[in-house]
Amino acid sequence: MIIPVSKENERIWGELCASLWPHHTVESFINERYNGEFQNDFLYVLKEEIVAFISLSVRNDYVEGTESSPVGYLEGIYVKPEFRNQGIGKRLVEYGKIWCAEKGCSEFASDCLLENDASRKFHNMIGFKEANTIVCFTMRI
Repeated sequence: MIIPVSKENERIWGELCASLWPHHTVESFINERYNGEFQNDFLYVLKEEIVAFISLSVRNDYVEGTESSPVGYLEGIYVKPEFRNQGIGKRLVEYGKIWCAEKGCSEFASDCLLENDASRKFHNMIGFKEANTIVCFTMRI
C-alpha cells in the first residue's frame, strides 16, 4: 500500500531519507518538510511496516533529455535493504508515473551520480533510458 507522508509517519520517512542521503539528519528533513520542501513524498507499507519511500516533483524548467514541460521528476527513492528485489521500487515508480501524469506531465525523469552503479542499474531496469552524461563544474568567486 502506498500512502502520503503525514505528521504521524514523518519520523520514519525522515529515517528513510537519511538512509538515502546520509549527509543530512532526520531532523533536517522534517524541518525542510515544514519549510515547504518534500511535499510530494509517499511511503510504501508492507504488512503494517513502512519499508520504502519515493519523493516526486513537477519541474517547469528544462530537464536534461526531455522535450516537454512540465516534467515529472523522481527526486529520490529508497527501499530498505532487506526488502529489495521484491518489486517495491518498481511499484513506487509506477505510482510516481501516474501521479505525474495527473499533474499534467507527459515525461518522467530522474538522475543519479555517474559512479552510482546500483542506481543506474535500477533506473535502466525499470524503464528509464539514459539521456545524457554530464560533468558539473563549480568555482568560488
